[in-house]
Amino acid sequence: MENGIQLRIKGKVQGVGFRPYIWQLAHQCHLYGDVCNDGEGVLVRLCAGTNLSEFIQLLHQHCPPLAHIESVQSSSFQWQILPESFTIRRSGEGRMDTQVIPDAATCDACLQELFTPSNRRFHYPFTNCTHCGPRFTIIRHMPYDRPNTAMANFPLCAHCLSEYQSPADRRFHAQPNACAQCGPEIKLCDGLGQTLAQKEDALLLATEQILLGKIIAIKGLGGFHLACDATNDDAVKQLRQRKRRPTKPFAVMVPSIGWLEDENIKVNNGLKALLKSPAAPIVLIHKWANNSLSAAVAPELTELGVMLPSNPLQHLLMAKVKRPLIMTSGNASGKPPVLTEADAFTDLANVADFWLTHNRDIVQRADDSLVRYHDGQAEMLRRARGYVPDALALPKGFENAPSILGLGADLKNTFCLLRGNSAVMSQHFGDLDDMDICQQYQDTITLFESIYRFIPSVIVGDMHPNYVSYRYGETLAQQRQIPFIKVQHHHAHIAAVMVEHGLPLDGSKVIGLALDGLGYGDDNRLWGGECLLVDYNTSQHLGGLPPVALPGGELASRQPWRNLLAHWLQFVPQWQQQEMALQLKEFPWQGLQKAIQRGVNSPVASSVGRLFDAVAAALGICTAATSWEGEAACQLEALASQCDVMTHPVSMPLIGQQLDLKTFWQQWVAYQAPKVQRAHAFHVALAQGFAELARKSAHQYGIHRIVLSGGVIHNQLLRRLLVSNLNEFDVLYAKQLPMGDGGLSLGQVAIAAARLKV
Repeated sequence: MENGIQLRIKGKVQGVGFRPYIWQLAHQCHLYGDVCNDGEGVLVRLCAGTNLSEFIQLLHQHCPPLAHIESVQSSSFQWQILPESFTIRRSGEGRMDTQVIPDAATCDACLQELFTPSNRRFHYPFTNCTHCGPRFTIIRHMPYDRPNTAMANFPLCAHCLSEYQSPADRRFHAQPNACAQCGPEIKLCDGLGQTLAQKEDALLLATEQILLGKIIAIKGLGGFHLACDATNDDAVKQLRQRKRRPTKPFAVMVPSIGWLEDENIKVNNGLKALLKSPAAPIVLIHKWANNSLSAAVAPELTELGVMLPSNPLQHLLMAKVKRPLIMTSGNASGKPPVLTEADAFTDLANVADFWLTHNRDIVQRADDSLVRYHDGQAEMLRRARGYVPDALALPKGFENAPSILGLGADLKNTFCLLRGNSAVMSQHFGDLDDMDICQQYQDTITLFESIYRFIPSVIVGDMHPNYVSYRYGETLAQQRQIPFIKVQHHHAHIAAVMVEHGLPLDGSKVIGLALDGLGYGDDNRLWGGECLLVDYNTSQHLGGLPPVALPGGELASRQPWRNLLAHWLQFVPQWQQQEMALQLKEFPWQGLQKAIQRGVNSPVASSVGRLFDAVAAALGICTAATSWEGEAACQLEALASQCDVMTHPVSMPLIGQQLDLKTFWQQWVAYQAPKVQRAHAFHVALAQGFAELARKSAHQYGIHRIVLSGGVIHNQLLRRLLVSNLNEFDVLYAKQLPMGDGGLSLGQVAIAAARLKV
């Protein structure tokens, strides 16, 4: 037995070239020992006498691009036989305490190979290395080794095996490693599933069809895309018609940064870094004048979502078409994105003209992430491919928290695993009311539990008794005989922002403004415009909007005129005499008025989202119906953003702790001005009203920090006005996580952990 030293390294250290990095470092330092992956991360064993401080310093200095070291712990260890070199050992099992790596966009080295004719991976659409390629979307089990991934069915050829086994090669243990001789292949099929072309011929034929105005379903890493020529007005309109998506904006994949610059877009270093980052998200930027895209790409909006190709197949396609393409999620109207070839042919039969597919399974669904870039800052709107499942460190005080599963809400759903003092959030799923999406959600929870060997001791969900996630949580907790904790919706919104900003568990309270559509409140009614006194453990309601009827219940979320009627019945006497009342006369308002007065299917809610709908309807925006969530509010913001007039006679004053909507509506209806000014006046009045409520509450409780959250806070104009009005306070809002329901599960697990610690 000989003395040795053992280093336990935790973090993003598997599937990122970390072991060959250690191997090269050890050889550089003339060290003897070995390294391996196991369930907890990476384990390095060294002979005694090693200069540990120098080795650990070098370890941090030259990490692989996708790696991130969270901790390095050393301990003594006994060698049975002293090693005579430094080797890489076979991966071990054990308790799971490492991170799964998100998919990463094609790196520059692989991209160069892809377009070098003399390279053996020339035009191979699945090229990758330890610095890029699929990770999360192909993993079935941990540790992250080829037999545990979707690559298990593709035995390595001699060339790829040599790369895979050589620690000096950048493809050492790159689990998706492959080439045209041994890896996945593409093919182009027609609507009957018949193969029309294979390999590069499939790509050439797909390119021809896109340039002819056809719609192609393309199998990617975490799902299918529907693609067509974004400059072809007829093709874009055809896609809208077939997908039954009348106005919701499409994302556009552009060939390169150079293409954007040719369109006279100023691509600064921040925007370039975001577009070219390993996550390669869709980035929302301001529309530019005289662009070459079809007007049907993002109608009535001031922003456009652009993205760069992120995998080799997309790079090859864009190099051939040399123009921007619509690249939207591959799903039929009302259905989740398809993951299998069989579902693609069935669900997209009436949408796509051709299918460009391949023979590698998609194990994990991962939609494109969506990030807004504005004023030099990035703001997460949808967190999925490229970011999930990166772990999020919890603030001070959450150490040794129990294992908690947070189920999120029913819209824009994500779930969250709390493990120790870090949280792993799932990818975006969408609306759990859809049975197929709900099944994907439940299957992914099971898969996450398997991958992370995670056994929750507590399950936490939203308080809303009619939520699918609530019922699922109750059932799951009963089956496992563990507690089910219910957390108030808006408390979770504020807590999620607190976690992102690292506010400690035993820190002081904050004033929270939670502005969204709907959430179940502590008083068993629906909230959506609240001022709260919050810490991780407790939430106290301080005030907000007055409750207003939701005529028709859920229908009010899709038909803005219903909200306009409810607001005017409550706040505008003799509303029928107003000129703007013409907006309502074409609808069956008389019967609905009686239902509101009798309280028939008209629950009340203090919702900012529904107030936005009412104002939009009064201006003739989406008055009859919306075709996607937030459509009326987004168009109203776009209209208001065109206004440069700051003075107006409209206000939303406080009466006690409640915003006075009667004064607002009567002033606003009487305000005779162009639509852009009236839209802007609404935003200003709303921001001033909530800022005054927050200020009054902060002074009452001696608090200097105000937290903004809820989906409405993604409204840039409103948020900017709120921050400006509250400039004497420390105002926090989320940037790395969505402020809508996509970030809710993180707040849930933080609140549950705080309560359990108390």
